[in-house]
Amino acid sequence: MARRHSRHDPDPAADHDEKPAEVVTCWLCGRPVGKTTVWHHPVPKSRGGRDVVPMHPICQQTLMANFTNSELQRHGMDVEALLAHPDVRKFVDWVANKDPDFTATTAKKRR
Repeated sequence: MARRHSRHDPDPAADHDEKPAEVVTCWLCGRPVGKTTVWHHPVPKSRGGRDVVPMHPICQQTLMANFTNSELQRHGMDVEALLAHPDVRKFVDWVANKDPDFTATTAKKRR
C-alpha cells in the first residue's frame, strides 16, 4: 500500500504557505506587544466604554497613574490627546527602545 505522506515531511498537516502572523502594536506607545497583552478600555467600562485596544501592562499602568476615569472618558479614543500630557509623553519616549516584555514599577496615582 502506498504512503499518503512522505516520511521526510515531519508534519503533513502543516500548511507550508502560511503568512507570518500580523504584528500587534500597543495603542499608546506603538511598540509591538510581547507575551503579555492587556486589552484596555480607552473609555472605562464604568463610563460606558465598549471598545478595547491592545496595550503593554506598563503602558496601561502609566495611563491609570496619570488619568482619572472621567478624564479618560473625555479623551476617548484620541491617543494624541493622551500623549500631549507631559508625563505620558516622557514615559513613551523613555520606553520606546525597551523590549516588548519590559516591566518596571510605575509612579503612583497623582490625584
